[in-house]
Amino acid sequence: MDFRTLPVNEWDENHVQCWLESTGIKKEYVEKLRVEEVTGPALIELDEPFLKGIGMKGGQIHMLIRKRNELRQLQEHMQQAKHSSNKTSDRTDVQTDPGRPRNAPAQKASRGDSCGPAEETSRDDTASASSKKRQRSKSSQLKRTDEVLELSNCRPFRSQNTDFKYVKERVLAPESGVDGLIMPCHEYKSFAIAAELNRNQLQSKFASEVIRFASACMNIRTNGTIHFGIMDSVEDKGWKHGQIIGIKVKEREYYVDALDYIEKCFCENVQEIARKCIHPPVFVEVISKDSQEQRFVVEVDIEPTSSLVKNRLFDVYLPKYNEDSQKVTLTKDRALYQRLGAKSVPVQRNDLAAFIQGLRDRDAQRERAELSSAEVHTEITQNLGRKLSILLNDGKSYMDDSLRYILVTNRCEKDNLNYINFLMHLNIFCVFDFDEDSNVSGLYSKYKEHHATRSYILQDFSNESKTGSPPSQKHLCLFDQTSWVFCNGRSDFLGDEKPCDENTWIRTKKKYLKKAITRICDEILPKGSFIVLFLLLSPVQKPLVDTFQEFYTEMNGTEYIVCIAESRENYGKWAHLAQASCSIETLEQCSVVGMKLSHVDATIQTMLPSTAQPRHLPVSTRGLCTLPSLEEEKLFSLEILCIDQCDDIKLDLLTEKEIQEIEQNFYRGRKIIWENFWLADKRRCGEIIEREACKDASKLLDDILRGSRLNYSVAKLKIFHHPGSGGSTIARQVLWKRRKDLRCAVIKTSYSPAIVCEHALAFRDYEEKEISHCLPVLLLIEDYDEDYLEELKNELMDAVATRKINSPRPYFILMCCRRSNDPERLCKASPLDTVAVTHKLTDSEKSLFKTKLEKLKQKDVKPEFILTFVLMCEEFNETYVRDFVGHILQGIDLSSRDTCLMRYVALLNFYVPNSYVSLSHCEAFLGLGVYTERKSRAYDFKSHLSEQARMIFIELRESTTYISSVQIIHCLVAKEILQQLSGNEPQSQLAMTLLQEKTLFENRFGRDEFIKFIRDLFIRRDKRSRGDNTDTLFSPFIEHVCKAEDCEKAIAVLKAAYEQLGKDAFFAQQLARLHYNNEKFEDAEYWAGVAKFHLPNDSYILDTEGQVYRKWFSFTVDKMTQDDTPESIIQKIELALKAMKCFKAAQQAAKAERDSMNNSGYFGEVEVGCRLLRFLSTVSVFRRSPQGEYSELVKYLITDYIPKDIEKTWGRLHSRLKGLRQNLFNALEWISEDLSYFQTDKNQETEEEDKKGEKEEQIYNPRKWLKRQSEVYAKFFISTSLLEDSNGGPESQLIRRMNIYKSGGGSVTNILSFLDKKENSSAEKLEEILSFYTENPLRDRLEDNDLINYILCHIVLACLAPGSAKLLPVQTLRELSVRFFKGRRPFPASAYFLLTLLYWPDEALDKEPNPDKAEILNSALQTLKRLYDIKMKDVPTRKKRIYTHFFLGKGYGLSKIVHKNKIDKLISGSLDERRMKWLHGTVWTIARIRDSLKRVSGWTKDRNLFIRGHMKEFPILALHRDSVPPGNENVTFYLGFSFNGLVAYNIEVENNPSVSRIQGI
Repeated sequence: MDFRTLPVNEWDENHVQCWLESTGIKKEYVEKLRVEEVTGPALIELDEPFLKGIGMKGGQIHMLIRKRNELRQLQEHMQQAKHSSNKTSDRTDVQTDPGRPRNAPAQKASRGDSCGPAEETSRDDTASASSKKRQRSKSSQLKRTDEVLELSNCRPFRSQNTDFKYVKERVLAPESGVDGLIMPCHEYKSFAIAAELNRNQLQSKFASEVIRFASACMNIRTNGTIHFGIMDSVEDKGWKHGQIIGIKVKEREYYVDALDYIEKCFCENVQEIARKCIHPPVFVEVISKDSQEQRFVVEVDIEPTSSLVKNRLFDVYLPKYNEDSQKVTLTKDRALYQRLGAKSVPVQRNDLAAFIQGLRDRDAQRERAELSSAEVHTEITQNLGRKLSILLNDGKSYMDDSLRYILVTNRCEKDNLNYINFLMHLNIFCVFDFDEDSNVSGLYSKYKEHHATRSYILQDFSNESKTGSPPSQKHLCLFDQTSWVFCNGRSDFLGDEKPCDENTWIRTKKKYLKKAITRICDEILPKGSFIVLFLLLSPVQKPLVDTFQEFYTEMNGTEYIVCIAESRENYGKWAHLAQASCSIETLEQCSVVGMKLSHVDATIQTMLPSTAQPRHLPVSTRGLCTLPSLEEEKLFSLEILCIDQCDDIKLDLLTEKEIQEIEQNFYRGRKIIWENFWLADKRRCGEIIEREACKDASKLLDDILRGSRLNYSVAKLKIFHHPGSGGSTIARQVLWKRRKDLRCAVIKTSYSPAIVCEHALAFRDYEEKEISHCLPVLLLIEDYDEDYLEELKNELMDAVATRKINSPRPYFILMCCRRSNDPERLCKASPLDTVAVTHKLTDSEKSLFKTKLEKLKQKDVKPEFILTFVLMCEEFNETYVRDFVGHILQGIDLSSRDTCLMRYVALLNFYVPNSYVSLSHCEAFLGLGVYTERKSRAYDFKSHLSEQARMIFIELRESTTYISSVQIIHCLVAKEILQQLSGNEPQSQLAMTLLQEKTLFENRFGRDEFIKFIRDLFIRRDKRSRGDNTDTLFSPFIEHVCKAEDCEKAIAVLKAAYEQLGKDAFFAQQLARLHYNNEKFEDAEYWAGVAKFHLPNDSYILDTEGQVYRKWFSFTVDKMTQDDTPESIIQKIELALKAMKCFKAAQQAAKAERDSMNNSGYFGEVEVGCRLLRFLSTVSVFRRSPQGEYSELVKYLITDYIPKDIEKTWGRLHSRLKGLRQNLFNALEWISEDLSYFQTDKNQETEEEDKKGEKEEQIYNPRKWLKRQSEVYAKFFISTSLLEDSNGGPESQLIRRMNIYKSGGGSVTNILSFLDKKENSSAEKLEEILSFYTENPLRDRLEDNDLINYILCHIVLACLAPGSAKLLPVQTLRELSVRFFKGRRPFPASAYFLLTLLYWPDEALDKEPNPDKAEILNSALQTLKRLYDIKMKDVPTRKKRIYTHFFLGKGYGLSKIVHKNKIDKLISGSLDERRMKWLHGTVWTIARIRDSLKRVSGWTKDRNLFIRGHMKEFPILALHRDSVPPGNENVTFYLGFSFNGLVAYNIEVENNPSVSRIQGI
């Protein structure tokens, strides 16, 4: 609870600390008093000897004692107010409760928060409420007597300032008596009932009170003010004495005219004097944050100046309203009133003589008091410069450049525009501008000359988060460019948003302001990371005050709010309106008032941590160009590295301690920053070690720039590194060293590749005269997604291609830096452009690291505080890590919150790569921030951590979220912390406890990222393709729990995660998988159903449901015994059919998914279908024949035949089982066609290693799998007896087709796979397959699929055995294939692929141009392209890899068709080396390959490639856009045939080999 809302005697050390900091006492003394456990009661008793005893200096002691005494007086006033509110008044005016007070908590009341307006209860003086109502009223109001409400100041005496306001329900100081005569005494009247009376009653009541009070003041010669609308004596205990209530004022003239009673009540000779002494009523508005009802406190000032009242007495009649006659009468006798204490009472007859005798003395006192008050009091000038420094940067010599600013301002006059330069150097997050002309002549017009901005109207800004962007990008644009919010329209805007008056604004726009501020404070910027700066440049209106109140509420006070106003009038109005939220005194503490704007400008500029010098980039002419902030901010997706990076930092402002902290942060494990390199270059800190990998990367970069290998427009340089091995440092070292030769930047991967591409091009071209001779751009991309990288590369290549410029060097070099647990394997797969960085040090590196460690120790740096560097010196030896962590954790408090936090962070960091926990989450978990005054958040956080936690946590700031966060310094340290702090507690229990931490899950900032990491903990599997060591079935954490504990614990923790994370469908999916992998099939079925309920059309979830039944079916079949009943057999078949139905549904769902290509439904259907066939063959009714065939089963499945034994019992199965063959055939055909499009990735790993464990989502050798399953499928549909019985009917054709399947044919992929095997045996097999087909296919019409396979068999056989007697001439094959052109029905893509092979011009057959052949070829190519686009949908570019099956050779007929495998056999080296030669195009330098293939001629036009075939020109796909020369050129190339059409390789400009450009796949 805030110390302002508690009595001092209830303060603890934290409350005292906050109060001390608010007084300005030096921090060192604040900390000492905290150590001495000074609580509230102890503070009241503090004396000078005690303070001297703790080493406090005299000046500080004096200030503290004075502030403490003021605090004590304030508390006494509060006690008096409380005491007087409990007394029953004897006054003549019987007051009643003006309304029902709110029962708000004390803390909220202190902040100005409210729950609703007071409920008015109107009644006559004579009317009495029922006892029931009174009882209810009392009980509801009783709580208020214990509240401590904020004190408020009275309106200054005689002030006519209309900006002065009272805040409803605050408390004025108690009524007072005579105090020096000039200081006014005060009297309060609630006047609630009287204010509702008619005019005569109201005026008589008002005049009576004023005249009585005036008589008393004038007779005593004291100034005084009587207040109407302030609680005085209280009949009901619900209100406090002096509490501001206010009254409704129907007509102001009622009160003004009421003073006409002066002439009736005063003696005639003093009536004019009384008129001069009694000033007209002042109507002070009472404001309430939660109510729009207008109320006033009516005040009358009495000023009996000496010249007017000297030697005079003022006795008066008092007016009184007669209820019977309904007329106003005067009292019978005049009375002489005086002030006794806080009351106005008549002078008693016995005291009259003495009172008159004292008249002369009172006149003399009055004269002396007036003379004394007339003396000129010199106002002590405040040190506003120091105050500004303290408010903005906590008294430091320079400002914290990590803080962001939110500016709230109004109209800036033209003269002031010269003095707002300091704003140009602040890190302004957004501006709330109430000047509708700001874009034309105001602040915005000036600001946008220096910075890139995004302008919004209030409604758009508040709603921007609803744009549907992913969480990580939702607020991203707000951080990179200042958002300028026009809060009251924009005069030059052509849209509908126009300025409006105050009342209209409150009615129509205030809600959007509230939403915008809530959005900033709740979702985007954590408290303490920003300052709200109110810059009052012109007269203030209510909306500006509303903005303050919203920020005050959202930020829980003024801790990070600063107000600057040159004009005291502007500030005064703002402050008096703003006091509805907090007191005037609090506002004054956070405001700089009266300082000229020019002085503010100059003062703040001296406090900036960096100078305003321009930044520079290199240019191709070896000169420099300037990069203004405005231009740099336009390229917001790039972090640009300039030649003079960091040179703007004021080095003299950095202390040695701060420099040492920058250095230590790096060696503790935080990512290196440019300041580290800069300080090392300046010799202000030690040199940064350059590892061997850095030299390797630099050498590769030099090779790329020299064009020693390839001449791509976009080149790649990859750095894979172990976590903590310095990969990121190496990448940035390369950038730092090259910043003067190349244009360098770091890519912010939160932005789309299209935006990055646009900015990268602009960055390259900036200030360059000839864009064809620009410097290459070196772009660092870290921890990227492969799809993102591929898309970015393609975007850049396409953009370069459209420029039609040929450059001898790459346009862009993408330096790709990514963590990997196996960097050496990834480097081995692509050694020519990859660097591996491991924990293993070379001998020279060991020496460098050892020397550096000794230097750091000489600086008194403890190894514990540079832990990552120390561990790197030891090459992250597991034993060393274990011992080191054990040493650090000695004596740790296992029960403390920060130890618990360490374990949670360790759990995430070890199992989830690149995970972190936001600083805001940590503070919320540790309960910090409640007492935090103006101090650094990071300092406050660290100071509350244990020593062990400070050692192992590193703080970072994510570029994607801009939210500070913490990590364990290394994942291996996280692993040791988990093991050493767990004791006997299993990790599943730790995860379960984490899931129950509501504080973490409900915290606002960084919530999306936190939830993502929690999801990854339970769901994200390891994949070798991402650089992990293995492929896992479940997340590493779940697998650990299953292995180290048991399956039940894993299930329990996944269930808890499912509930905590909003019943996520994918958690239910994981539960289904976990259950069926542990043979809990009923539960698996349930959870698959739950997942399906949430996402009924998700193909992966539908596939999981199919897998449940597939596994269940396999399990029951494997456990089958001889005793199985017919019913159990039916149940098993039902399971298999259910599985196939689910896989069918997954197939249909996958077709509708545009962003993925999920083929698992087809594979699942084939697997379960083949297993079902094997199972059916074991059923007694389908026993094998003596010849080893399954004739009975075949007959049952493909004919209408049903064995009598199962006719009834299998009644519900027959129709489904008879469709089994066709379903399997369709699925096998789809898979075959699908595999024709793609090249399955292979690597140097052994096949056995690939097969470890069951991989449900990836089949490593799909062609081999397809061949095996096709053979199983065929095996159960071959029957000699059925063939004989059919006499050439459909069954015989089917069985013939099954024989083809059994022999290895039957589908495109199966036939092509013969090319992967030994040529002799494959040729024999193909000849055997061809023998199954008709001898005269031109006469005996084959079905479409059979014809495709028949033709393809000839093409493949021609590749393997060109002289085979089985081969038909090309002309015959053309005649057979023309059906695919003429037929009006759709054909598979393989049919059109065959047309391109057969109808490509042949030197022997196509000597004369033939339009028909040209049309067939054109139609086939167009159809292939259309089918390819349909197939690929919207999947990432990386997954659209084209596989070229054949190349055009130098022969004719079928011999001109050369398969890719033949070329592969001519390439020497390992599999990885062969892949690299294809990738880098060096295959085309091999003479035997050039001799085998034919180069064809074509031409380029607008970076597109064309070739002529027969009589038509055809566009050809260049596998790499860079290979196409710019302009119009004649070119030659090798021609490939793919399922996406024709592909060009190794494109060269004809007759000009010197500029030829090598290109490969």
